[in-house]
Amino acid sequence: MKFSTLVRHIREGVKNVFRNGWMSFASIGSIVVSLFVLGVFMLLALNVNQWADQFDSQVQINVFLESDIGQSKIDELERRIGNIAEVKKVTFVSKDEGLEQLRNDLDEDVKGALDGYQDANPLPDKFEVELFDAQQVSYAAKQILAFNETDSTKPIISVKYGQGYVEKLFRITNAVRNVGLVIVAGLAVMAMFLISTTIKMTILARRREIGIMKLVGATNNFIRWPFFIEGVVIGIVGSAVTTGALLYGYSKLIDSHYNMGLMMIEMVGLDKVGWLVGGTLVALGTLIGVWGSVVSVRKHLKV
Repeated sequence: MKFSTLVRHIREGVKNVFRNGWMSFASIGSIVVSLFVLGVFMLLALNVNQWADQFDSQVQINVFLESDIGQSKIDELERRIGNIAEVKKVTFVSKDEGLEQLRNDLDEDVKGALDGYQDANPLPDKFEVELFDAQQVSYAAKQILAFNETDSTKPIISVKYGQGYVEKLFRITNAVRNVGLVIVAGLAVMAMFLISTTIKMTILARRREIGIMKLVGATNNFIRWPFFIEGVVIGIVGSAVTTGALLYGYSKLIDSHYNMGLMMIEMVGLDKVGWLVGGTLVALGTLIGVWGSVVSVRKHLKV
C-alpha cells in the first residue's frame, strides 16, 4: 500500500468519526461505561490480592523451646529448621528479647506491669520461622515438631502459628481471589460483547454507503481500511477517557484513604496499577473497536 493511500485512509477514518457524530458518541459511550466497570473491578481485585499477600507475609511459626537445652542444642535446632525446604528465615529470640518485644507492644500505661518480671522472666526462648509460601505453614510446623520424636531431650515445648484460624483465613483469601478473577473475566467478556454490538450497529446503519462504494468498483481493502481506522480511533478515545477518569478517581481514593488514617490497610500504589490497568483498558478498547468494525464491514462487502 502506498503511503499516500494510507494517509488518505487515516484521514477518511478520522473524518468518519466526526461525520457520524451520534453513532460514534454512542460507540465511545459504550466503551467508557463498559471499561469503567471492568476497570473498577480490576482495581478491586488487585487490592484484594495485595491484602491477601499482606496477610500471607505476616504468617510465621513460633517454636517455643525448653529453658535448659543449652546453646549447642539451640544451634543444632536452628540449623535443622533452616534446612527445611519451605523455610525462608529462622530467627532466634531469647526470653529477654521476647519480654522486651512484649513491652514494646503494650500501651504506655500498662508497660509498668512487666517491671517485676525482669529478673524472673517466665517467657521461653523461641525461634521465629518465616516461610517462602505461607500456605505451607501447617506442613512446615509438623516437620519442626517432629524433631522431638528423634531427640531424647525433647527440646521443643510447642509450635504455634495460629492453628485453625490461619487455615480458615487461607480458604477465605483463596476464595476471594478466585471469585475476583472470575468476575473480572466475566466483565471483560461482557464488555467485549456490548462494545462490539454497539460498533456493529454503527456500521450497520451505513451498509448502504458500503454497498454503493462496492458497486462503483471500490476494492474490499479500499472500503475496509477507513472503517478499520475509525474503529481504532473510537477504541483509543473511549478507553483513554475511561483510563483517565478511573486513575484520577483512584488517586483521590488513595489520598482520602491515607487522610482517614487507615494505614494498616495498604492500597496498591498508583505507580503499580497505572500502567497495568491503563494499558489493559486501552489495549482492550482498541482491540474491540477494530474487531467490531472489521467483522461488521466484512458482512456487507458481498454485494
